[in-house]
Amino acid sequence: MNLIVSSIIVLGVIGLASAVILYFVAQKFKVEEDTRIDEVAELLPGANCGGCGYPGCRGFAEACVKADSLENMLCPVGGLPVMCKVSEFLGHAVCQATPKIAVVRCNGSCANRPRTNKFDGAKNCKIATQLYAGETNCSYGCLGFGDCAAACQFDAIKINTETGIPEVDEEKCTACGACVKACPKKVIELRNKGVKGRRVFVSCVNKDKGGVARKACSAACIGCGKCQKVCPFGAIKVENNLAYIDFELCRSCRKCVNECPTGAIHDVNFPTPAPMAVKPVAVKPETLKVETERPVEVKAEPTIIPAPVKEIIEEVKEEVVEIIDEIKEEIIEIKEEIKEEIEEIKEEVEEIIEEVIEKIDDIKEEEEKKEEKEEQEEKKINDFNNTPVSELIDESLRVKPREKKEPKQAKKANPNNDMQSLGF
Repeated sequence: MNLIVSSIIVLGVIGLASAVILYFVAQKFKVEEDTRIDEVAELLPGANCGGCGYPGCRGFAEACVKADSLENMLCPVGGLPVMCKVSEFLGHAVCQATPKIAVVRCNGSCANRPRTNKFDGAKNCKIATQLYAGETNCSYGCLGFGDCAAACQFDAIKINTETGIPEVDEEKCTACGACVKACPKKVIELRNKGVKGRRVFVSCVNKDKGGVARKACSAACIGCGKCQKVCPFGAIKVENNLAYIDFELCRSCRKCVNECPTGAIHDVNFPTPAPMAVKPVAVKPETLKVETERPVEVKAEPTIIPAPVKEIIEEVKEEVVEIIDEIKEEIIEIKEEIKEEIEEIKEEVEEIIEEVIEKIDDIKEEEEKKEEKEEQEEKKINDFNNTPVSELIDESLRVKPREKKEPKQAKKANPNNDMQSLGF
């Protein structure tokens, strides 16, 4: 009994001493954490999707607390309302983030893109990509095995069984980017959602030449460049036989949609064109003869425009006003650019004119010198022609006076030579 009691006491003392030691160690090496992190984490939706680029909502909350500004930070699930709450709590300026949405850039349905073979293997896009090009002649399009749908945590993307192409639910999509990372063909892209969810994009990623792409898919982009020529904002570029619309520059005028010969450019959530208004036919009042012989006037019934058509007309008016304002801004910018270019051109023209004037002066001097030489030559020729023949002959026959030669000195007589000549 005493042994048990003593052992309990010893263990209790050891535990108490260990607790005291651990307490002092914890106080010595403790790391103080900002209490605002937990409060910010409570404001977040708690989906832990990782679409923000951080490991879970708490990691994102910690980054928000430590950041000096929230301009480049966005919770894809909560969107702008959640970020406004976080910015107000932390005392930052409210960030105006542009909402985005996942867009499937492939229209290779079963009708547009016929199957040429069948894949007998694991129904996985990554595995199929490593093994072969696909079940069609298009090696760039969607495989349709659903890796994107499996990666989505919000059930916002599903494979259409009729077309074999994934479809995005705009109400559920949070633009977390999980489907973009999961697609090995890079068919899915995050783009601006647009005003009222309206957007224009090229639903094709085929980089083959026009004939090959059109043969593989009837709705493929052939890189003809018609859309690029029509776009007034320079939002379309054609590279590697494929057109791409920059959603930052696009103003949703939809000129490219009507110009595309294959229908590869899609416009989403735009209202259908309003029906043509039928002008009421004026009915002349006719007098009907009745037994009482009183004239009866027949009035034309007024045409009543249904409510849905009125809503469509109002939406079209709003769009037209927005487009006009954007066009005005673009025109002002273009005018300023044109003025700057005109000034530069003026300076260049003035420099060119000065150079031309200098060259003209040089040419004039050379011509004057040539004229002087020609006049001198003509004068000589005229003088020669005007001189009589007799003078010319006299000049030719005129003998120059000979120079007088000095007389040679006579040789002195040498008696020795004379004696030699006589033989002595």
